[in-house]
Amino acid sequence: MYLPTLFRPQQTVDLGVRTSGNPMGMVAAVRAQVAAVDRDQPVSDIQTMEQVIDESLGQRRLTLLLLALFAGVALALAMLGIYGAIAYSVLQRTQELGIRRALGAQHADILRLVLRQGLTLAVAGVALGCGGAFALTRLMKTLLFQMNTADPATYLAVALLFVAVALIASYVPARRASKVDPMAALR
Repeated sequence: MYLPTLFRPQQTVDLGVRTSGNPMGMVAAVRAQVAAVDRDQPVSDIQTMEQVIDESLGQRRLTLLLLALFAGVALALAMLGIYGAIAYSVLQRTQELGIRRALGAQHADILRLVLRQGLTLAVAGVALGCGGAFALTRLMKTLLFQMNTADPATYLAVALLFVAVALIASYVPARRASKVDPMAALR
């Protein structure tokens, strides 16, 4: 739509200058050239292109930084939660694990048993989490730049990360369970 300048005068004019060196070193030369064309034109609010881009993307970067920070905290909490749940389960099953050891189960068998339990919980959590994430990506679509909100590679990478975190969190209680003394557990 065309609007004449008479009805909607422009308050400011932006001027972009490409330089090969330090852009702030060219300020005096640009001011001199503008003054040569029109002495009444002020030159103010001088910024580099990096500053202009930082200002325009600053709010989104802060939002995504906070989102990443909260995601990291959530990952740490998930790891602690999995560790706590598996450790409590191992503690509750100490007698069972002692009986298994007394009947001939090896360290590797007990380790596999406890790790399988942690892996089962992790896979169930990842399946539920991926379903929820797929449903909620429409809310975050405005924060993602040139990305498909249903990117299979991202879902796969995050799912593998959580399964790996669950296995790491399950390993300590599994190792402790594999070292259960059968006689102490039966007492």
